[in-house]
Amino acid sequence: MEKTILITGATAGFGEAAARKFAAEGAVLILTGRRADRLQALRAELAASTQVYTLCFDVRHRADTEASVASLSGKIDRIDVLVNNAGLALGKSALPNGDPEDWDTMIDTNVKGLLYVTRACLPLIRKSESGHIVNIGSIAGAEVYPGGNVYCATKHAVNALSKALRQELLPEGIRVSQIRPGLADTEFSLVRYKGDADKAAAVYRGFEALTGADIADAVHYVISTPAHVCINDLEITPAAQANAYLLHKQN
Repeated sequence: MEKTILITGATAGFGEAAARKFAAEGAVLILTGRRADRLQALRAELAASTQVYTLCFDVRHRADTEASVASLSGKIDRIDVLVNNAGLALGKSALPNGDPEDWDTMIDTNVKGLLYVTRACLPLIRKSESGHIVNIGSIAGAEVYPGGNVYCATKHAVNALSKALRQELLPEGIRVSQIRPGLADTEFSLVRYKGDADKAAAVYRGFEALTGADIADAVHYVISTPAHVCINDLEITPAAQANAYLLHKQN
């Protein structure tokens, strides 16, 4: 069966890499993101390989999320795979020095956005013969590190929600998986450091980080297992990284 896959945060990083990988296999894609220009460019690129729908909205806004998913009515009849990829980190200050606006953005995107999208998509996922939800978490969902306080808290929430969904959707045969990457060289650090390219580049200097393609391969593996198999939790780090705070860099 040709899969219909919805990917949030598809305009960069893991989401963009996953979109390209699944387009090459002919999956029907529903790509979401906040940046209309990037969505349009990606759709133009991938439409030569497969059928692509784009939904431009911010997952932080529940009404927009619900309306965007509702707009698929009459265009698609099901969603086989939902990849909850939209997420971000902002700042790396100790909690007393943190910016509450950054906290709100992280919580609203990483936690509430995942909830809004999942709830809106579930009716279409239920129409699939092999519904699957893949949440992109982080190794920060199992460990914490200085300066990661609120970001780590949001990814701990993704971990908890993934486990709860797995239990709640078990009787319906809908699989729920979580992928928890370590350090990956995407726009993540550039966003965290609010456009400071030097700080962002320093994060990945001295070792070979994961790439968006590495995580796209992991998503592909998770959703390609036989129907009787569910990869509940998959943690992936660079060979140079042991956990959220232990990293070996070459001089």
